[in-house]
Amino acid sequence: MMRARVEGEKRQRLDAGWTFAIDEAGEWTEPSAIPGAASWRATRVPGTLAQTLIAEGARFEELPPLDAIDVWYKTSFVNSAPAELRLHGLATLADVYLDGRLALRSDNMFHAHAIEVATQGAHDLHIRFRSVEREIATKSGRARWRPRMITPAGLRHIRTTALGRLPGFAPPTPPVGPWREIELIEHGALRLRNVDMRATVHDGRAELRVALEISGLTDAPARLFCGGTEAPFTRVADNRIIAELSPPDARLWTPHTHGEPHLYDVSATIGAHRIDLGRTGFRDIRVDRGADGAGFALQVNDIPLFCRGACWTTADAVSLAGDREDCGPLLRAMRDAGMNMVRVPGVTLYESDDFYALCDELGLMVWQDFAFTNFDYPFQDAAFRASAEREATEFLARTRSSPSLAVLCGGSEVYQQASMLGLAEAKWRTPFFDETLPELVREQRPDAIYVENSPSGGPLPFHADVGVSHYYGVGAYRRGLDDARRANVRFASECLGFANIADDAALRRDFGDAPLASKLFAERIARDMGATQTFGDVTEHYMRLLYGCEPTTLRESDPQLYLDIARAAVAETMEATIGEWRRGGSTTHGAIVWFLKDLWPGAGWGVLDAHGEPKSAYHALARAFRPLSLMLTDEGVNGLFAHLRNDGPQRIEGEISLACYRNGHVPVMRASRSVAVEPHGVATLRDAEFWGGFFDTALAYNFGPPSHDLTVVRFIGANGVEREAFHFPLGRSAAKAQLGLTAETEEDDSGFVLALSTTIAAQSVSIEDERFLPGESWLHLAPGATRRIRLVPRSADVGRPKGIARALNGETIAYG
Repeated sequence: MMRARVEGEKRQRLDAGWTFAIDEAGEWTEPSAIPGAASWRATRVPGTLAQTLIAEGARFEELPPLDAIDVWYKTSFVNSAPAELRLHGLATLADVYLDGRLALRSDNMFHAHAIEVATQGAHDLHIRFRSVEREIATKSGRARWRPRMITPAGLRHIRTTALGRLPGFAPPTPPVGPWREIELIEHGALRLRNVDMRATVHDGRAELRVALEISGLTDAPARLFCGGTEAPFTRVADNRIIAELSPPDARLWTPHTHGEPHLYDVSATIGAHRIDLGRTGFRDIRVDRGADGAGFALQVNDIPLFCRGACWTTADAVSLAGDREDCGPLLRAMRDAGMNMVRVPGVTLYESDDFYALCDELGLMVWQDFAFTNFDYPFQDAAFRASAEREATEFLARTRSSPSLAVLCGGSEVYQQASMLGLAEAKWRTPFFDETLPELVREQRPDAIYVENSPSGGPLPFHADVGVSHYYGVGAYRRGLDDARRANVRFASECLGFANIADDAALRRDFGDAPLASKLFAERIARDMGATQTFGDVTEHYMRLLYGCEPTTLRESDPQLYLDIARAAVAETMEATIGEWRRGGSTTHGAIVWFLKDLWPGAGWGVLDAHGEPKSAYHALARAFRPLSLMLTDEGVNGLFAHLRNDGPQRIEGEISLACYRNGHVPVMRASRSVAVEPHGVATLRDAEFWGGFFDTALAYNFGPPSHDLTVVRFIGANGVEREAFHFPLGRSAAKAQLGLTAETEEDDSGFVLALSTTIAAQSVSIEDERFLPGESWLHLAPGATRRIRLVPRSADVGRPKGIARALNGETIAYG
């Protein structure tokens, strides 16, 4: 259930005094069988065995085969009254012994458990985590298909996460241990056994229904409080009470890109006892399938959305830590980048309560896959199916009041995996995804959208022009940038995977002064196991396509330029693709990038590195995802189109200008006009609407020599907001030239700002400062323009900024 707090109950987190011992052979069957000579070492709870071993000094390559061994954890505690021991997550096959006696067995990492501690006093607690590999060896039955990216294949029988078992892009740290907290609760006169809190919207009216299952004080008067109003509870059974109310003038929860994520505190009283029921929000969410029935567009409170964000990969792949301080910086980085949706894919896990509470607060919608991925799961086995249903039910119960939970999805690439291997649909469809899970969602979260699998919806699950897709036409499949339109993507619940290279400071820290020569760097380039290419090859393809360079030669002759072109190519490709999908008239209504944060240092898929710091891709997405965005699209013989998109709730007015330059700075054409964009709308203007006649802005007609090599569209709002977009009709350039680039630090009441100026257009300007993080980087500068970039201190007392700014097509200059 959701973690409500009853006034007067005593809670104790059992997070101290834990030790562990490894039983490689799996011979210790109960606490009394543990030899006296066993080596017990201190460990952390909640946490994992890999976390402890790494904290002791082990490197990833020195870890034992964690799925092949048994490990024991033990501690002791004292209770002063009868109590309840709650274990919120045990990874994965666990036997729990209280005072030497077996109290429970768990075979599902995602189940929570409770043990009654009837007697008061001192108690010993032992937990045996049994070998996953030994358990797999006892299973029988042949799978109809086998995924390549997860090992071992027998994991289909075990309800655990794939994290730690993904050799192509993740550390070898399968979670073993009490990965979520263990707490001891001494209940007072009132015991809260279950909470069912549902916030809904009907005909624009917010309604709250709360059902409480209690013991003790069953005859005491009870009231519900929310949003300045209250209502009495009605008793519907000996231990169950229900109340309903409608807060007057309640403001609806809306994603931060389109409005405000309003939340309301909810509490109750039973007799003299107060119950804190947390916070909730009211919102209505629907799917628009489009006129052809093939689309997938979310609407929240009748507002059409372009959903954008990234796939979540946990705050820490080793510990699986999910507290507010772990998740908060990453989720705030998503919000700050204009993202409004985070997808928790089936390859990971169900996140912590803090994670969903933060998404509620930040206005980030959650697309939650149930934790099933790729495998042919044995749902025909009654015990396995029951365990999976309990897992789903428990997750839905503890997140039932979270307004951010928008989409619930059966799993990740289960249907795609089978269909790509050539199996007929009858072989890979299963009632669990098509009937069982949607029924559970209808019962417990009818306000959320259910999707059977990610991807799904088309004649084949991975087709991009129907339903939800995993789109890698631009990316892994090395298609040209125009494929983003040709594919007619409706909603990309996963897209744009590249080997994204971290900044120079991160590379030096993790791989030394010559990262490209590091064997470790090469080994950690993201890849799909079994594929003939790495995603480093994918990035190099777009280096050739956009910059006409030969990466193999460049790696040897100019490693720094290789790294910079690689970063620029990814940033330019991502920004152009998102711009294509957000333009006026696009059929695409969602883009969730694969993925947010690297699982370990390396050229991974993350747009944030393993330390949570931005890569070039993050900065590109932050521009492409802004609620107020300006895009230029090349429409060939129809010219250039400027698209000003306004996701916000207020009308936007201002001046928009279009300018063409020769040699990066000589004005050829310039015109401006006023523009207004309605709330949640887009204004699209053709270049001819600026010029008032014909001018070959896109250089589509080839009448004579090219008249210009750069076009810049700029919007200046009445409120002072500025946006720019760039078009390079002759292609982008990494050829070095003197641009007149300058960088000066300024100080204001909020801290430091870096003022960047250039005489000649500067492409892909990056900022590196080991003391400060730039609010924007990998940006283009228009000729004669000045851009001011906020510098955010990396830590307290860092002094003044000191770093460099480097243009891909120009000089490197120092500041500070």
